Amino acid sequence: MISIGKKIQFQAFDEKGFEYSQKTYLGRWLLLYFYPKDDTPGCTKEACAIRDSWKEFKEANISVLGVSIQNATSHQKFREKYQIPFPLLVDEDRKLVEMFGAWRKKKFMGREYMGTERISFLINTEGKIQKIYEKIKPEEHASEILRDVLSYQ
Repeated sequence: MISIGKKIQFQAFDEKGFEYSQKTYLGRWLLLYFYPKDDTPGCTKEACAIRDSWKEFKEANISVLGVSIQNATSHQKFREKYQIPFPLLVDEDRKLVEMFGAWRKKKFMGREYMGTERISFLINTEGKIQKIYEKIKPEEHASEILRDVLSYQ
């Protein structure tokens, strides 16, 4: 079970085939955020808000990894279209979304189905979960992360 204070472990590849793990980010803050689908309104707003705050993220020593179950081609198109400066991890086998509890029952227009919930994990410089965000407003999430990291420093 993923919880605040727990040290995380993961290994995954981005849309270009580069490998990432928690070890890559020791000594830095990491926002690991899960989103439903590339190039949809809410997901685009969230990614672009982080992109637009990228200078502040770098100054605060915050790295970002986005995660969804789309394939590498979808991620590449999404990154290029919106000039997203951070990697998007490919999770087609749903290993990460399930491990982090982001694969959940959802409801839309009276229909229930399983899908990726918009959820983020702020991971501190020691590799432990500092905060879990479950009620995310895509346009405001970047400023929320910056505010929280600066309050912890």
